[in-house]
Amino acid sequence: MPTTVVEIHVPLLPTPHLPDGAYPFPWIEDVEDFLFALEDQGDVEVFDDGEDDGDAYVFFVTGAGERELLAVASRVATLPGVPEGAVAVVSNDAAEEFGLARRVALPLPALGAA
Repeated sequence: MPTTVVEIHVPLLPTPHLPDGAYPFPWIEDVEDFLFALEDQGDVEVFDDGEDDGDAYVFFVTGAGERELLAVASRVATLPGVPEGAVAVVSNDAAEEFGLARRVALPLPALGAA
């Protein structure tokens, strides 16, 4: 049975107002650090290395249910410096290509008080 994978597609936009010669996408490392910290806590698993895909950078998470993985994706979309316009793609580990499954706009709307 395929395992759920959520792809987090972030527009590949440089961070504005960086010093000359600075790496234009420091938010990629920030997202990776965030995801690996969650993995260390046992909350999710980083499914694969992130990678460029056209005009987006894609991160992959698994190891939890769809709702939990979408919550992680939503948190990624709101990290400082992450460009607006991120989307999640709910897929699975049997998919031959990424970016083709159900898309979910990020960040997710607040779920209200519990």
